[in-house]
Amino acid sequence: MENLVYAIVLLPLLGFLINGLFGKNLPKIVVGSLATIAVFGSFCIAVSLFMNFDSESQPVIVKAFEWFRVNGVQINFGFQIDQLSLMMIMVITGIGSLIHLYSIGYMSHDKGFYKFFTYLNLFIFSMLLLVMGSNYLILFIGWEGVGLCSYLLIGFWYTNEEYGKAARKAFIMNRIGDLALLIGIFMIASQTNAVDYLTVAQNAGKFELDGSVIIFITASLFIGATGKSAQVPLYTWLPDAMAGPTPVSALIHAATMVTAGIYLVVRSNFLFTLAPTVQDGILLIGFLTAALAGFYALRQNDIKKVLAYSTVSQLGFMFIALGLGAYTTAMFHVMTHAFFKALLFLGAGSVIHAMSNEQDMRFMGGLKKYIPITHATFLIGTLAISGFPLLSGMISKDEILVAAYAKNPIYWVMLFILAAITATYMFRLYYLTFHGEFRGTEDQKHHLHESPTSMTLPLIVLAILSVLGGLINLPHFIGHGHYAKLMEWLKPVLTEESFKQMENTLSGVPFNTEMILLGATILMFFAVWFIVKNTYVNKKKMALAEENYTGWEKLSAKKLYVDELYNALIVKTVEGLGRGGKMFDKGILDRFVDFVGEGAEDSGRSMKRIQNGNVETYILIMSLAVGIILIVNFILQ
Repeated sequence: MENLVYAIVLLPLLGFLINGLFGKNLPKIVVGSLATIAVFGSFCIAVSLFMNFDSESQPVIVKAFEWFRVNGVQINFGFQIDQLSLMMIMVITGIGSLIHLYSIGYMSHDKGFYKFFTYLNLFIFSMLLLVMGSNYLILFIGWEGVGLCSYLLIGFWYTNEEYGKAARKAFIMNRIGDLALLIGIFMIASQTNAVDYLTVAQNAGKFELDGSVIIFITASLFIGATGKSAQVPLYTWLPDAMAGPTPVSALIHAATMVTAGIYLVVRSNFLFTLAPTVQDGILLIGFLTAALAGFYALRQNDIKKVLAYSTVSQLGFMFIALGLGAYTTAMFHVMTHAFFKALLFLGAGSVIHAMSNEQDMRFMGGLKKYIPITHATFLIGTLAISGFPLLSGMISKDEILVAAYAKNPIYWVMLFILAAITATYMFRLYYLTFHGEFRGTEDQKHHLHESPTSMTLPLIVLAILSVLGGLINLPHFIGHGHYAKLMEWLKPVLTEESFKQMENTLSGVPFNTEMILLGATILMFFAVWFIVKNTYVNKKKMALAEENYTGWEKLSAKKLYVDELYNALIVKTVEGLGRGGKMFDKGILDRFVDFVGEGAEDSGRSMKRIQNGNVETYILIMSLAVGIILIVNFILQ
């Protein structure tokens, strides 16, 4: 097994090295195929390991080498293979290989083709380190690695100044969360004398329930998660990250990197279960994030911006599940979201490809007859995220709603409204893009065509997963049982307290009540579908430019002016401090340095007069100096 574990990590690294060193001189088909095969190879190995694991299997630790020792604490560089890491590995490499294949067609005319695949392979390698590492320090290395790759890929088209700014914004905002994560890791090490998960979990019992230390540690880890997983207030980087090529949006900002925060919390469940106060904070932030992002998405016109805010909102749903203590529910939604959101982003990329790089939905319309495969698969993704009965998105989201109702019926009402908002903006996007009359230019209309097979094949596979993915965790109401497969599968990675908390949450709603709640969400789905279709198809309502909206629509289009607020309060303040520092540097420090230098020059010129070569003068000075020393010594005595 050790060799297989090493191979999972090293294959993408090998692809990165080969393409990075020699890709410029290799044919594009070789570069793309090599990068794709490397990731797909890791996926195949992960599947083989998965087949040898079950819900009773204990974690397997593969120690590569002893990394270092500090204060008697031994830190090993190694990997931990268990149910949680295997689940993440298969999502990362499975979705990743499909996106690599898609990129071969999407980026075929780009001059930086080999660099793009080099960065993608490096990202997969970093993400695998993050989820496979056996301790928090290796997780942090992968955490920083995906942050670097995110910067490189968001700003891939760096000749555009705005894209460069988006990359810097993502990098800087993530650093805020990363610092908090690092502080949390240091606190864990100081309190438990360990950073590996198994030892920390064994020593977690020493923490006082909801004590100040455990609150500080879990709050630090959560702040790190808010940065990487785009939660309030560190969420504004992700919509701007749409500046990168569409495959980047699908891989990094839908299916993998942004879920790192959820993985961190689930992996640290033995800590978060001891901090109910922080769990309540996670719940609050999740609700706030889901509500704000859903509201913003209602009146965005850029097809990728709608999906970006949708991602932020769905991440909010996942954090709500974490705040409720439903760890496996959060991971289930991570998985289904990877399927349908990667499908939606790649479908949007296919639309943009057909529209000659046009992303504004106001200039689309009627595309279903020009790109039928993209249309059919995009519709499946829309239905999945909106909650069509028995599709993957509906099953995972329903589990979150049930957990919310068990905690407090008011939470269910709030989530119900947020789910309705999700269906509203997604059907708006779908009808503005694929129905009605084409609103683009004649040149765009002449260029309309279906994407090549390398792009449509991943769409078809992801559409199938979006339909059938929910079967991995059959709805717990089937057979009137509350022990879903995924809950049992992930049981070994949860502490007894975490599992009991989750079990109580998911079994706290009577069967009849649950059926009523499910019926209400299904009726809501069809009601929203009917209303949106009537608005944008029958009544032919069109999207307006941001400046033409009024009232709540303007607030939605302008994202409540949060970016402007951040710019005024933070960016301008930092720039002002920078200008003040520059004035201090030039007006005070430079003048002080100049004064010292001029003083040295003046003293040198004065001393120069003494150094005249006259021996009598030197003897006189020496005599005076000896006399002064004797007088001072006499006075001091």
